[in-house]
Amino acid sequence: MPEQQALSATQEASPAFKLILVVEDDISFGSVLVQTIKEETPYQAILATTGMEALNIVSHLQCDLFLLDYLLPSMNGLELYDRLHAIPGQETTPAFFLSASTRLPHEELAKRNLKSYTKLVELDELLQTIQTLLEPEMVG
Repeated sequence: MPEQQALSATQEASPAFKLILVVEDDISFGSVLVQTIKEETPYQAILATTGMEALNIVSHLQCDLFLLDYLLPSMNGLELYDRLHAIPGQETTPAFFLSASTRLPHEELAKRNLKSYTKLVELDELLQTIQTLLEPEMVG
């Protein structure tokens, strides 16, 4: 995976490097999210379109934030969240949900102290949430 190798080299070169894993099964929407993050923030982003792909990426790269869709093939985003947080080194990685689904289990999200947004969220609000989760000391 050349992109992962390039990210690893970048990650080692920059101590301030922060990587956001975007898990979104709609490739077009996910690509727009990744590109927006790269253009509008100092962070890097990588796209996974399935939960299994996300788990594979996290087995090779340390992520600083998970941006998850809820409706994914083979496992839902909450199941993926729990599996990602079971990986050593990722137990405290912040996450939030961005989904078109109206079937989000809000009580389960609340138990895990997770935010969720609809895919109609304002771009500024989305970028502010990313910054707040990655650099809480800089927000204020």
